[in-house]
Amino acid sequence: MATYDFVFDRLGLRNWCGEKTGGNMSMQDLLRQRSGDTSTSIWELPFPSLDNLHDACPAVAQTRNLTSGLESGFLGARDSLRFILDPITQPLSWFLNGALNLFQTVPWWIMIPALMAVVFVASKSMRLVAMVAIMILFLAFIDHYDYAMQTLAIIFVCSLICVLLGVPIGIAMSRSNGLQRGVIPVLDMLQTLPPFVYLIPLIFLFSVTEPKLYGIAIILYAIVPVIRLTDLGIRLVDKDVIEAADAYGMTDRQKLRGVQIPLALPNIMAGVNQTIMMSLAMVVIASLVSAPGLGVLVLRGIRNLELGVGLISGLGIVLLAIILDRTTKAALARVNTAQR
Repeated sequence: MATYDFVFDRLGLRNWCGEKTGGNMSMQDLLRQRSGDTSTSIWELPFPSLDNLHDACPAVAQTRNLTSGLESGFLGARDSLRFILDPITQPLSWFLNGALNLFQTVPWWIMIPALMAVVFVASKSMRLVAMVAIMILFLAFIDHYDYAMQTLAIIFVCSLICVLLGVPIGIAMSRSNGLQRGVIPVLDMLQTLPPFVYLIPLIFLFSVTEPKLYGIAIILYAIVPVIRLTDLGIRLVDKDVIEAADAYGMTDRQKLRGVQIPLALPNIMAGVNQTIMMSLAMVVIASLVSAPGLGVLVLRGIRNLELGVGLISGLGIVLLAIILDRTTKAALARVNTAQR
């Protein structure tokens, strides 16, 4: 006798439930049946979950029916989704392949000075340039240069797309409370989902050999900070400044370009910094679906229990994180100084 038989009996739903087929009984149920005690105390009453209700009424679906139904529905719509998403996301594969080819084919004696020049333009700090040069040369010395360039190429493309998409979305949210209320739950979901969950539906939609598979996962995971902080930065602009702009007769577009975005730039840059760091974190996880870079070495160290490989590649990721974080923070400090 199942625990919740009395519910369906008192509601008169026994005919709707149909005949129960004898399932496997737990040891506790067997001992209770042998002793003649078939009642369940309130202390031992299980939660009325689908599986427990199914034991009392076979017409109630089990949890596995729910999960298999969700899987069947997704697989049924897969071809239609792929027909729509393939042409939209194909440029992402082209950009990723192009960036990977560029970062790998340019000789090191050109690429390293170019990266140092970018760091200097962003930070205006020779000390930071020297530190970046030492870290990159160290990675090259231990034969991790190619892997580091692959990781940088993926981060460059995905972070750029995050900024190009996220900043306009954040601006639109700041200008519409209704849009903000609609987008915030989506951002909350993207921010709280475990990183591995992003890969599950994408594996069924795209081939593992396509770069857009891991590119989409990285963008979805990393785009949230730049959207949130763009929206926040524009909303925090002093209302007295906006009123002064209105008094000068500035249009909404002129206020946005000449007042709101410049004053919100420190918050936007902080969002860009967080987006870059989250892109780096997701690149490592995306190595599970053929994303190249240092994450491949981390995965190799885990699979083959190669402690040295895992630790050295992890150190390479830490060095890249330091380079990206210090450079973007130095750029942010310059923006804050200019604002003051």
